[in-house]
Amino acid sequence: MPNKPHDIAVKTRTLYIADQSDPANDRYVFAYTITITNTGSAAAQLISRHWVITDATDKVQEVRGKGVVGEQPHLRPGESFEYTSGSAIATPVGTMRGSYQMVADDGTLFDVTIPEFTLSMPRVLH
Repeated sequence: MPNKPHDIAVKTRTLYIADQSDPANDRYVFAYTITITNTGSAAAQLISRHWVITDATDKVQEVRGKGVVGEQPHLRPGESFEYTSGSAIATPVGTMRGSYQMVADDGTLFDVTIPEFTLSMPRVLH
C-alpha cells in the first residue's frame, strides 16, 4: 500500500527530572523527547504545536505556540526531527497529548495527532 502524502509518525520518551522537582511544593518536572518522522510521500513543515497537559487532579494546562524548541523543521519523506523539551505538573503522575499543525510543500495544511503519553515519577523503593 503506498504511503499517504501527509503521514507523520510521532514517537515519545519521558524522563522524571528529580533535581528540578520539588515534591514538597507539588512541583514535578519531566523531560520528554519527541521524534517526528515523515513517513508520507510529500515534504512538510511543522508550523505550530498544541499540548494538553493533565495532572492527576485533572488540572489541565494548554500550550500553543509556533514550532518546537524554537524551530519549524521541514521534513522530506523519510526524514526525522528529534527534540527534547520539558513540563512541570503538580502531581507525581500526569499525561500529555496534543497535535502538530503542518503545511505540505503543496500548501496543504494538516494536523498530526500526538498520542497521549504518561508523565510518571519512578516508584521509590525502600
